[in-house]
Amino acid sequence: MKRDIPSFLLNMLGFLLLWEWLRPMEKLTNTDNIEMFIVFLLVSFVISYLNLKWIWQFLIKIVYILFSINQLHYEEGFFQASWVMSFFGDIAHNIGLLFTRQWSEITNEFRTLLFFVLLWLMVYLIHYWLLNRQRIFIFFFMTLVYITVLDTFTPYSAKIAIVRTVVAGFAVMGMLTFSRIIHRENVSYHPSFVRKWMAPLAVMIAVSVLVGIAAPKAAPIWPDPVPYLTANNDKDKKESAGGIHRIGYGTDDSVLGGPFIGDSSPAFQYQANGKTYWKMETKDTYTGKGWLASGSTPISFRQEDLVPVFSYPDTVETIKESVIVRAHVNYKYNYIMYPAGVKKIVKMLPQDPNGNKFFIDTTNERISFFKNDNRPAAPQVFTLEFEKPKYKASDLIKTTSFNPNEMNPEFYKKYTQVPEALPDRVKGLAEEITKEKSNWFEKAKAVESYFGKTEYSYDQKNVAVPGENDDYVDQFLFDTKRGYCDNFSSSMAIMLRTLGIPTRWVKGYTGGDFLQYSDESSGEQVYAVTNNNAHSWVEVYFPNQGWVPFEPTKGFSNEIIINYEAVGNSANNPGATPPLAQKPQKEEKDEPNTKKDSEGTFDFNKMWKSIATAFKTNWKMGVFLLVILTFIVWILYRVRGKWVPYVVMLRYRFKKKDESIGEAYLILLAQLDRYGLKRKENQTLRNYARYIDTFFSTREMTRLTVYYEQYMYHQHLPKGTWEESYKLWENLIKKTIA
Repeated sequence: MKRDIPSFLLNMLGFLLLWEWLRPMEKLTNTDNIEMFIVFLLVSFVISYLNLKWIWQFLIKIVYILFSINQLHYEEGFFQASWVMSFFGDIAHNIGLLFTRQWSEITNEFRTLLFFVLLWLMVYLIHYWLLNRQRIFIFFFMTLVYITVLDTFTPYSAKIAIVRTVVAGFAVMGMLTFSRIIHRENVSYHPSFVRKWMAPLAVMIAVSVLVGIAAPKAAPIWPDPVPYLTANNDKDKKESAGGIHRIGYGTDDSVLGGPFIGDSSPAFQYQANGKTYWKMETKDTYTGKGWLASGSTPISFRQEDLVPVFSYPDTVETIKESVIVRAHVNYKYNYIMYPAGVKKIVKMLPQDPNGNKFFIDTTNERISFFKNDNRPAAPQVFTLEFEKPKYKASDLIKTTSFNPNEMNPEFYKKYTQVPEALPDRVKGLAEEITKEKSNWFEKAKAVESYFGKTEYSYDQKNVAVPGENDDYVDQFLFDTKRGYCDNFSSSMAIMLRTLGIPTRWVKGYTGGDFLQYSDESSGEQVYAVTNNNAHSWVEVYFPNQGWVPFEPTKGFSNEIIINYEAVGNSANNPGATPPLAQKPQKEEKDEPNTKKDSEGTFDFNKMWKSIATAFKTNWKMGVFLLVILTFIVWILYRVRGKWVPYVVMLRYRFKKKDESIGEAYLILLAQLDRYGLKRKENQTLRNYARYIDTFFSTREMTRLTVYYEQYMYHQHLPKGTWEESYKLWENLIKKTIA
């Protein structure tokens, strides 16, 4: 590569184009110290321009990468051997994670290394495209697509980025076009000729950009999607009351409503005999806008102690279970997630030598984890013992009204509280739904089933925020009738409270997605829970059964164990719900696979989840087909000399214009080059044509070249020339078929 001004400009413009890929990262992701990656790009382009030997380029880049990783992730000095040994051990560990497909467990040090390697490859590709292939359009086009998509669907504003990219892209394409013409025609040129070429190019780019900036813009046809996605810029995942939320567990529920965006960040994994819902806390006071806890009554306990939370009395039959939970490194709370019926926390990491300490707020049943010095600590790995209840329908249907001898009046008043301003039509709807039911359980099941009606739809985006005079539940039940779990669960809880049935609002996670079996002997399964699995549901209190969970959200199923045999069939007990077979839940994320509201509505989530499920169950076949497809593509590429000429001939067979000779002749030159008849660097077209004719013992190449030169110099040919030219061209193409 020549170290001249054009080469310098090409490298600089290539660097600017690649820089545009890095600019949005700091805004849209939690990637910090982006300047280190930019400097790496700059160093890579500089040493490429200086044309250093590959070994020196390799060493400079490796040293820079190691120095950057040391500065970003290690406290030891760069020349200390301890961090190097630790880093290479980390690499070996992460390679094992890659082979086991545990992508979420990859460390930040290894992620940084992979990102540097990616940038290294990109610099090499751009250098190859610019100086060897002299083609950059595809990369320029993809850069424009990249920044415009981000500008449309994320908070990143690409107005200036588009201008920068267009200027750099057109400039580099103009320079490469000039270089290709010079090399193709094999002519010498004076530096003044370069200036004559570049001056119009610069004027054209400047005028185009200025016109584009000054010209009036049409209003967008589609509504702006960014308001639904601006929470993506919230690096700390702070909650915005009543506005756009990032899905995931949070502590502030004082103002509910508004759309949210999905977040597939892992929260925790667990190993158990089956799926289960995971509680984080409960709320008891409804304000008309959201939920609050009425107070705080913390109680401390230690590891191996009985957890002082009593969801149901001892008279309820239970199944003893245990579960191992592994919280993700990014889990930021010191709260313990637990299944209903938790009894003990028997193991906990991190382990305090003086004993781990826990607090449970018995008002909202949130368990907090502290070290012995009362510092909050995020859990890492812990084991829980719990008891899964087996309810009997005959016991559930016994409660028909409030009995002060069975339930504390203060307790009853607390969990039947509704705001004074709650519209009367909420209670009216609840009474209408349950008018034929005689007991609390049947009424709860009737309200739970009511939300399965087609007029209610699950929606994450088009979700209203209650106005100053609106009630959250009333707005959902009668006005919008679309929302997500908070809308459904809050509505059921309040409707039952208007009927005098005590309820509370529960927050936590659904059971997640099956990951793998733990081992062949135990048969336990491992499930992965992400922020997308954050969820809310309802618990109803029965004096003889305790708190019983209900799932009103459309598309979800928290299948509790209920024995209906004692109450007979549904004919004799019209309010009883028929038994449900225990089966794995088909949908656990807070994005249920609901039915289409109408026959003509396309459900993208349903299609995508079907594809994902098919891939999970048939990934081996998918990999096999991908290998076969790759092999076929490789074979086709290897034997392209046998089939590409036929495709080219078919393309030009039906052309009629004499001007087609220009493009066809260049294709012939490329085909001859692939065949092995390379044109020398300073060889004229006529000399090259005589060489081809000598090789094939013909005069066709010379005659075709005469027509081509006539077209190039005069920009026209006698009418009907293409018919003869095509025959000459086709004969030469056929001679190259290997």
